[in-house]
Amino acid sequence: MKTHVAVLMSVMVGVITSPACRADESGGKVGIATTLAPAAIGPYSQAIRVGKTVYVSGEVGIDPMTGTFSGTTIGEQTDQALKNVAAILAAAGLTLDDVVTTTVYLTDVHDFAGMNAAYGMHFKSPAPARATIQVAALPKPDALVEISAIAVDTHKSD
Repeated sequence: MKTHVAVLMSVMVGVITSPACRADESGGKVGIATTLAPAAIGPYSQAIRVGKTVYVSGEVGIDPMTGTFSGTTIGEQTDQALKNVAAILAAAGLTLDDVVTTTVYLTDVHDFAGMNAAYGMHFKSPAPARATIQVAALPKPDALVEISAIAVDTHKSD
């Protein structure tokens, strides 16, 4: 049984990751983490890569440098949540252009227009597929939005 574990730490880029920029040769899952997005606050990873696919956990609008929400409006929080998703994808060698689908969780569906305006600034056409859901609450108090994403590395060769 061939097993290998590698950890690459880069203070310059703020990335802590197993060989996330290339697929795990055994086809297993590889955890992805970066200090340029808020740390996971429970028993989960910021993202997992399996082959060419990266699954990004839900991100809220917390600025990773201050540990506080980037603002109180849906637009500000959506913008920061997507910056956090982008930072995690960068740790995997990907960008928002590689995102194929997102799920957006809103605490108030009346915030949809504001979220949509901020969200649209981050994606080129064709935008990813998306589901938007209103939830009773999010785990982080004062969070108005949480966004998860799935990205596919179309630049990799098999």
